[in-house]
Amino acid sequence: MIEKIWAGRSPLYLLLLPLSWLYGAVSSLIRLSYQWGWRKSWRAPVPVVVVGNLTAGGNGKTPVVIWLVEQLQQRGLRVGVVSRGYGGKAEQYPLRVTPETSTRQAGDEPVLIFQRTGAPVAVAPVRRDAVQALLSEPVDIIVTDDGLQHYALQRDAEIVVVDGVRRFGNGWWLPAGPMRERAGRLKHVDAVITNGGQPASGEIAMTLQAGHAVNLLTGEHRSPEQLKSVVAVAGIGHPPRFFATLEALGVRPHHCVAFADHQNYQPEQLAALTTGDELLLMTEKDAVKCRAFAQENWWYLPVNADIPAAQAEKLLTLLSGLAATSSGKK
Repeated sequence: MIEKIWAGRSPLYLLLLPLSWLYGAVSSLIRLSYQWGWRKSWRAPVPVVVVGNLTAGGNGKTPVVIWLVEQLQQRGLRVGVVSRGYGGKAEQYPLRVTPETSTRQAGDEPVLIFQRTGAPVAVAPVRRDAVQALLSEPVDIIVTDDGLQHYALQRDAEIVVVDGVRRFGNGWWLPAGPMRERAGRLKHVDAVITNGGQPASGEIAMTLQAGHAVNLLTGEHRSPEQLKSVVAVAGIGHPPRFFATLEALGVRPHHCVAFADHQNYQPEQLAALTTGDELLLMTEKDAVKCRAFAQENWWYLPVNADIPAAQAEKLLTLLSGLAATSSGKK
């Protein structure tokens, strides 16, 4: 129902407008309080790049963070990543992610980013604390996974990821619409990356490219079309995107089961979804939470952000320049 309301296909949003006006007033006041110096923000000694979004729900932000970190690493930069760690609960913060860190401690996205990139990752509700935890070792640039609205941390560049199909729905603030900030905020960011759909003028086009499916237990790789008798599950911000990806790859699941974003799975909960020779196919974000109790018929499908070379080069040159300028000042 909420997706229907946010998409503008239901007039019920009118009932929620008073709450949206309150949300918009509070969020605008918070931003202005930092802009006008009423509240103090903190600047890190190295450049900070925020990758965030204007809307609630999955836009493809985490694949962009992974792509960005890997691309900057290839340019010889030492990249650190900070995250709020939504869905995790550590005994103390800041938390440095290690190979032994569980998703229950750090959240699924920080663990996934660490496993994919090998970059140092720190988690804390206060992002300044996470940044400071990374500064104990040489870091040239820091990428924050989300945090566009976390104005207590100053940033040197802002990148917004937009769902190119859903865009901004009915355009209203939460809860009547999907917006954390209004679309006019895009005028003040350094880059807008549009995931799928048709990018607007000045936006960077992005698509998600699926790799080979991977068995959680054995590590075996198979092309997606080789998987037969599939039950698909997704606990991400927008599960239909994953299911549509499978259809485009020629995978025809018997069932598609959507869970809440950052879902904490129980072994019996997933085991009950398949019978006989059926395979369970999930997202990589789900897989990082399930490896400890995976069964032999469980697979995941990794995806990678794909950005046209010319647009990617322009963005990466900007960010590399920030790191080079910062290094020259030391």
